[in-house]
Amino acid sequence: MDKATLLARIVAALETDMDVLRRAAQTAYEAALAEENIAENKYDTLGLEASYLATGQARRTAEIRQALVIYQQLLLRDYDPVRGIQISNLVTLEDETGARRHLFLGPEAAGLKVDGGDGWVTVITPRSPLGQQLMGKKVDDEVSLGTQALFVIEVV
Repeated sequence: MDKATLLARIVAALETDMDVLRRAAQTAYEAALAEENIAENKYDTLGLEASYLATGQARRTAEIRQALVIYQQLLLRDYDPVRGIQISNLVTLEDETGARRHLFLGPEAAGLKVDGGDGWVTVITPRSPLGQQLMGKKVDDEVSLGTQALFVIEVV
């Protein structure tokens, strides 16, 4: 897997998510201000609910915008066996049955899944339990996910 291509796909996914959320927030904002949604009594909360939705979507859009800026400025670093796994490393983990997972240790956007060319890659951050365990690990080290043992088999 090429990390530069993977980074471009992460940026593209974040741009798409931000655009979708921006439009959804605008729609909710317009619904909150619509004439037909003005409360007629204290139990009529449609306009209030739309404003809460618009606020939440605007916050999420700001979070994605921040992550997008961070990824646009991210310097991809090669794996250094002396330092171990760090941010911008692409890690392949294998469980005891031979099933593999591809993870990109990024600064933001945890949970984002992108097509890495030969399989899906999940973005994790050092703030996650698995991300915390991976920091500084090396090839052939073991980490655990719940009761499952995972082995670091490749780092790029």
